[in-house]
Amino acid sequence: MKKPLLIYFIISQFLVCSFAQSLPETGISGVYEAMVATKDPQYVIRYFGEFGYTLRDSAAYTAAQAKELYGVDSKLTAYRLQNGAIDAHGLLRVLVWEKPLGEGVGYVQPETIGQRMAVMLTNDIVRLMDVYKIERQNGEKWLPIEPIFDDPLKIKANQKVTFFNRPVGVRETAVYGDFFTHVFFQRYGYTINGYGTITANAPLQTSEFTHHDFVIKGDIDLVTKYYSEALGMKPEQKEHSIDGDWLKGPKQVFQMPDGYSHDYRGFVSPNNICGKLKFFAPRAPKPDRSAHQRIGELGMTLHSFWTPKLQMVHELVQKQGIKTSKIVKNEFGENSFVFVGPDGVAWQIIERKESQHKPTTKLEFTFLKN
Repeated sequence: MKKPLLIYFIISQFLVCSFAQSLPETGISGVYEAMVATKDPQYVIRYFGEFGYTLRDSAAYTAAQAKELYGVDSKLTAYRLQNGAIDAHGLLRVLVWEKPLGEGVGYVQPETIGQRMAVMLTNDIVRLMDVYKIERQNGEKWLPIEPIFDDPLKIKANQKVTFFNRPVGVRETAVYGDFFTHVFFQRYGYTINGYGTITANAPLQTSEFTHHDFVIKGDIDLVTKYYSEALGMKPEQKEHSIDGDWLKGPKQVFQMPDGYSHDYRGFVSPNNICGKLKFFAPRAPKPDRSAHQRIGELGMTLHSFWTPKLQMVHELVQKQGIKTSKIVKNEFGENSFVFVGPDGVAWQIIERKESQHKPTTKLEFTFLKN
């Protein structure tokens, strides 16, 4: 059973490395934080506590400071949450704008332009679905998608799967919401060291954010090239691929109608296998809420990376023709700058020498007999 998987990953790692030979060594992390703006921080902090997140810090910014860094003329209060001991990636920052600019992308159908999704590993995806179905019955704005099992790596593609030769793969789902959209996945038959850590204090048996999905528009290769050229992230492949209704997982999670497809491109930091980015550009007309995907509106409108080479990254981003803020201290006193990429994604880059938790940089699979 191990040989086909090893061959697959030797090939995939060779391809990623071959595309990444000329990448700048920026020291960039995986996605450090997802940031969600809300009018009710107490609820959001309590809500994410059910996923294992705890409050680690809070800070405030004057309107003048927020205008300089974020371009938003509003007082800001921020709360930083962390899941367990994982501080290298997968954190959450809750933003409270005194004068929010709008309601954000909000509750919309799958693959609406401007949509953002944060992904977690779980030990019990069925329980999660039961919880969200009840919330929907209670009148809350949640759209839970029925989980689907797939073997996307085709580990046992040429084998007969039986009771004794059990399937290996993931069961995944999405839960589309008003202030936040989740993707959950559960592994069967294997684990990946360092890719999702579930702690005992997570009532819903979920990990930190392992990766992040972005629904964008435009030429996906052109508008995302800065992730490699300026941020030093490794592309999964030289150019984008096309996913469509012939793939079980994407068809279900994104609720693809027959005959539908989208362009896909992914990136991973050379310094962390976690905190990956996945981009999707619909190839058929979809609602466009990207005008509300801006810093200062409600919902998930901003993400962050950290790097020990902040000045270098600042210069590389500017060389891409991307407008940035000045390097100033953010509300937590960290040197940082903010920009919006040509893909419409807003980023804060934070200066940080290292994390206490050492991220995993080598992708390794361990098979289980379950």
